[in-house]
Amino acid sequence: MRPPANIVGFVRLFVCALLAVLPPLALHSAPGKQAVLLTIDGPIGPAMADYAVRGIRKAGEQGAEVVVLRMDTPGGLDTSMRQIIREILAAPVPVVAFVGPSGARAASAGTYILYASHVAAMAPGTNLGAATPVAIGMPGSDPGEKPKEKGGKDESKAKDEKAANEKDAPSTQTTLSRKQIHDAAAYIRSLAQLRGRNAEWAERAVREAVSLSAQEAKRIDVIEIVANDVEDLVKQLNGRKVTVQGVERTLNTEGATVAAIAPDWRTELLAVITNPSIALILMMIGIYGLIFEFSNPGFVLPGVVGGICLLLALFALQLLPINYAGLGLILLGLAFIVGEAFLPSFGALGIGGTIALIIGAVMLIEPEAQGYGVSIPFVVALGVTSGIIVFSIVALAVKARQRHVVSGREHIIGASGVVLDDMQGEGWARVQGESWRVVSGTPLARGQSVRVTGIDGLTLRVEPEAGSARVDAAQRGDAT
Repeated sequence: MRPPANIVGFVRLFVCALLAVLPPLALHSAPGKQAVLLTIDGPIGPAMADYAVRGIRKAGEQGAEVVVLRMDTPGGLDTSMRQIIREILAAPVPVVAFVGPSGARAASAGTYILYASHVAAMAPGTNLGAATPVAIGMPGSDPGEKPKEKGGKDESKAKDEKAANEKDAPSTQTTLSRKQIHDAAAYIRSLAQLRGRNAEWAERAVREAVSLSAQEAKRIDVIEIVANDVEDLVKQLNGRKVTVQGVERTLNTEGATVAAIAPDWRTELLAVITNPSIALILMMIGIYGLIFEFSNPGFVLPGVVGGICLLLALFALQLLPINYAGLGLILLGLAFIVGEAFLPSFGALGIGGTIALIIGAVMLIEPEAQGYGVSIPFVVALGVTSGIIVFSIVALAVKARQRHVVSGREHIIGASGVVLDDMQGEGWARVQGESWRVVSGTPLARGQSVRVTGIDGLTLRVEPEAGSARVDAAQRGDAT
């Protein structure tokens, strides 16, 4: 059975911290003519963008003949995608996008990167497309759209407008969604025109979310090469002309070796902490650690761990498309849960905090790309854990209120004792194994049982226990 993904993530985070002393990205190949291989496997986020950008720059610095960007991705964040594309457009070395191996895909953000590359290639059995940007928020009608009046428009004109709207965007999309689609369509069309590829299909991939296989993409000029693997691709690149920074170059890849650049510790660290679930856990550990340290000064370790985790969480969240309303609900929920431990709300604060925490976790990440949301099972587990903590605190508080007092003034009042000497008004008695100075409004005999009714400083107020005076008197009469 596989361990939970979050536990694996924390293990990777620990390993990355140990690997922090290792050198940065390096080419692992013998000197000579090189084709640098970068691999994007999974959602395109801040970690993958950092890896790709630094890899392209490293290849340019070392004079590589070409950079092969092998992709298998469902898409990713728009900001990370554009960061990679900007680096490709400004690169001093040709970049070849390769969708592979067989069975891979370059959906959404991967399609844009493929169009931006100097050469586009795919392996048999792969596909690309479905590049429609995911809208933020719930679908609905255009708030700026005025209701139609019966008979107020010509029927043919209304049909023409309806057809135009259906061509541009689905009728349920909001103005913001249509603006995003128009912007994305213009962006990918400009990339297609820059590289001389099929711009019409590129726009359809954005507006209609269509996809293509490798052979179809080659047939309609979306890509230039269909290759079985990276080695086959490098051979087919030999002699091909490309334009790099406005200058035409002829690729000379004959006899070139493939030098792979693997993700280093920095990329691994970014991949771990930019996982929304890990970032949320780090933030909770950080807040709880600091609260524990402030409540119990001197422990040091909770404060140190909490500060580090909170800074890592804030760094990760500023790289992700955060919904600040969701973040605010999470912080409010944590504050309520902590307040439950200090205020006698009998669960009201804790239950409210748990609800706010769950809703905030669901809303935390804007749904801009696949692979970057907080999973529902994780949110449920987080809510259940928080609920267990809350009700455990409430149960302990109720149990503590019902428990008898075992020390202090409240404990001594009502206790039983024995008078040490005959006394009138004031004397001594043994209470709970200790000798106390006592006062009483009635005469007391030696050995008589008394009960404490009050305390004044170090003097106890006592009174005879029921039946104790009669027993003592009878004993004195027998003695005489």
